[in-house]
Amino acid sequence: MVRAASIALAIAGTAAALPAAAQERATEIDTPAAPAQEATRLLARQGRISIGIREPALARLPVKAVRGRYTPAQALERMFAGTGAIARRVATASFIVERAPPPPPPRPTPRPQPSLPPAAEPAPADIIVTATKRDVPLADYPGGAQVIAGETLSLAQAARGTDLIESRAASVTSTHLGPGRNKLFIRGIADSSFVGPTQATVGQYWGNSRITYSAPDPSLRLYDVKSIEVLEGPQGTLYGAGSLGGVVRVVPNAPDAGDRSAQLWGSVLATQHGKPGADGGAIVNLPLVADTLALRVLGFGNIEGGYIDDRARGLRDVNRVGTLGGRATLRYTPTNDWTIDLTALGQRIIGDDSQYADRVTDGLSRASTVAQPFRNEYWLTDLVVRKSLGAVEWTNSIGYTGQHVFEQYEGPTLPDPLRPMQGPLEGAEPTTYTQTNRIGLLTAETRLARRGANGAGWLIGASLLHNRARVSRRMGGPWLGSALTGVRNNVDEATLYGDYAVSPLAQVTVTVGGRLTHSRLGGQSRDVLEAIALRVDPGAGDSRSETRLLPSAAIVWRPDPRASLFARYQEGFRPGGIAVRQDFIQRFAGDRVSTTEVGGRWDGRALDASVTVSHTSWRNIQADIVDGFGFPTTANIGDGRIWSVGLSARWRPLAGLELDGAIYLNDSRITEPAFSILPVSIGAIDESRLPNVAHRSGRLGFTYTSTLAGGSRLDLSGYARYIGQSTLGIGTILGRLQGDYFDTGLEARIGNDRRGLTLTATNLLDSRGNRFALGSPFLIRDQDHITPLRPRSIRIGVDLAF
Repeated sequence: MVRAASIALAIAGTAAALPAAAQERATEIDTPAAPAQEATRLLARQGRISIGIREPALARLPVKAVRGRYTPAQALERMFAGTGAIARRVATASFIVERAPPPPPPRPTPRPQPSLPPAAEPAPADIIVTATKRDVPLADYPGGAQVIAGETLSLAQAARGTDLIESRAASVTSTHLGPGRNKLFIRGIADSSFVGPTQATVGQYWGNSRITYSAPDPSLRLYDVKSIEVLEGPQGTLYGAGSLGGVVRVVPNAPDAGDRSAQLWGSVLATQHGKPGADGGAIVNLPLVADTLALRVLGFGNIEGGYIDDRARGLRDVNRVGTLGGRATLRYTPTNDWTIDLTALGQRIIGDDSQYADRVTDGLSRASTVAQPFRNEYWLTDLVVRKSLGAVEWTNSIGYTGQHVFEQYEGPTLPDPLRPMQGPLEGAEPTTYTQTNRIGLLTAETRLARRGANGAGWLIGASLLHNRARVSRRMGGPWLGSALTGVRNNVDEATLYGDYAVSPLAQVTVTVGGRLTHSRLGGQSRDVLEAIALRVDPGAGDSRSETRLLPSAAIVWRPDPRASLFARYQEGFRPGGIAVRQDFIQRFAGDRVSTTEVGGRWDGRALDASVTVSHTSWRNIQADIVDGFGFPTTANIGDGRIWSVGLSARWRPLAGLELDGAIYLNDSRITEPAFSILPVSIGAIDESRLPNVAHRSGRLGFTYTSTLAGGSRLDLSGYARYIGQSTLGIGTILGRLQGDYFDTGLEARIGNDRRGLTLTATNLLDSRGNRFALGSPFLIRDQDHITPLRPRSIRIGVDLAF
């Protein structure tokens, strides 16, 4: 890996990020005659773009009303016609309003020329899927995808982190052990409820950098983002290992060298049956050198008051969670062809106690003898450089992420910590078990991409990756307790990948691609003698290599300008590794999925709709289960298959009103269990389903925007979600039911671009539900736990912009 890291550092000088997502298309625009600041704010929301105004005087300039179906560029042209100002495009889906240049001096009147027909109005621009790494219009993308515009996210929603993505994208699900230690799943490809040494099934990216590998979802807060893209998997060709279920990519807002601005916000939160909370933050954009160098800084913090009582310890509202974080990005654009971004990001989550309750009580209390706190500390640094070579874009990047996860659980005392194969005795005294996971991930990538019409184009790239994960476990406390067997896993990957898309016919685009990955795996036991740790699998500590070729193919047919049909085949994989099982370590093999998918999209004047149907074959499934006394371990549990159907639609019956709905159906089964290699403690396997993914789920939502007297706006939004029934995990012990609940929310904001007052209500029905049927894995055999929804909560917030 030393050589790999050297190569990664060598290309750091030209490292770069993917451009921000474009989200401009023809849509219904309804803006009144008003000051430019108010009218452009409403247009930005309706057209899902960013609009800056250079001078305060221009912000007060009266502009014309615009009503009809236009692209944002067309709407801006009509809005500022005859005002002495223009809107200039400065980036994809970004405009700056500035004074119009003086007219040129008059020229001699030319001779009359024959009249020509009027120029055709420009074709509507499309929503662009940038996670494809070569900017493919959504209408031409052959697969399930969803793009969430950052303009549509309120501050209250952004504070929810990854929970927001789960609530907006029906194909995304998550465990709910607690923020900073959950797992994400897409399209029903779910392996387990625990975060062990296995690689995640979902690839998570912040801009151009991967943010997880064999680690939990850090639940980064989604303040100040440009867009969120969800690509249903597998995505092996573009993203390689760990994208079996798909990819979630968050695109943050970039610094703007032409805009000096700031935003502040704060709120208070009242939770029924619990303690209050609060959140606040600030965003500052500073041009350092006009049109060349800019800095954008974000800082935030929030406190979520607890609502779980502990009867045994006589404590109320024990599960308080605090989050503190921020990020800073420096953007340098020496010429129109070069863009250089340097980013630093950090976030810390501290949970005072676990969030579970007893199923047999009121759903908001439990009896435990000790506190069970958790902590997630996450940081990311990356350098990205992009060079435009005409129609070709060259992107290089290098990034490093670190994550430190600490968890403490209650469980029965082992009679002899040096011999953990002897399980706890009946009636054993309770004690604490701790697990500390330290992960470091270094990635580097270089690629060339060309975008053509109708989704055509090509992409070629190479990447290097090094991931190191160290797990330490103790009984009796994090410092004074007895050490239990730990493990270290190292993975090095070198990859070549690419795809090529061509349009043999005007209405057809065919794409073929592939990825060749060479992985080197290694690891060893920690905190115990190797003779003990290797007694079952003596070769577990040996290094080994894997080489995988992942092919892909897709076709898109556009029988109508508003409609497209597609079919796709793609594969994905995860390398193997080493897991601890009680006091010994043992290897587990890599797994692989192959998916065939068909679907279609409709992009009409008032209605957008999509449908996808997919079949996935999953071989040699890796799953994190619990070992003989409660710690997560990993085993290959056999082969399986998954059928999934997704339907979604958005309807705009009136200007300013949008209704949305989605349904996701899933049927997953283990077809060939691998009983011979499973630990005895797992018990019998329920072949009817894989864990944590409901057979059915759905969402209904709405947004409404109206201009009030005096130039203020009213923004309303709401949703209702149903999460169907699922199981906690694999086997008799973990086969506990969860899910089958409704989640609701409503939000209203009154204000303008400079100030606003927001009222948000969640869990309107004050329902308990059961998001996750796990409290402490060491008590799962004897106790029945649930993780309830946060009770009905009301947030009142204020935001100011300068």
